[in-house]
Amino acid sequence: MNLNEEVEILKGVPLFAKMEPAKLKLLAFTGERMTFNSDQEVCHQGDPGDAMYVILGGIADVLIDTPTGQLRVAQLKKNGFFGETAILCDAPRNATIKASESLLTLRINKDMFYRLVSEFPSMAIEMMRELAHRVEDTNQKLREATANKAA
Repeated sequence: MNLNEEVEILKGVPLFAKMEPAKLKLLAFTGERMTFNSDQEVCHQGDPGDAMYVILGGIADVLIDTPTGQLRVAQLKKNGFFGETAILCDAPRNATIKASESLLTLRINKDMFYRLVSEFPSMAIEMMRELAHRVEDTNQKLREATANKAA
């Protein structure tokens, strides 16, 4: 995948959609491309959060540890991203991310992430929007689980 193809993919990520092409090219150039094989972990729940990832291709499972083992709570596809919560909260990763098939990502380190957020307020707004959607999705799943348990 060349730089221009990566820029086109980044345009499709809501966080970066309003950034000018030159800045997207810089992001694609400075980010680290990482490939993961099927069933390979990208990051593990509890690890320090030092970067976020954008999925350039493939599918990743979002897994959380439970007393009975790992539970898949979501899947992420091309244009999806993860790892931003650990950076924003300066907290350990809240989930394990594992490639469910060959996965190509762009790793954006913590310093670059903060620089982007400070330079592009629209990115911060999109980040808040995405995080709010994720909280609502989690709340809905909790409501469903609670209702099923009560029944």
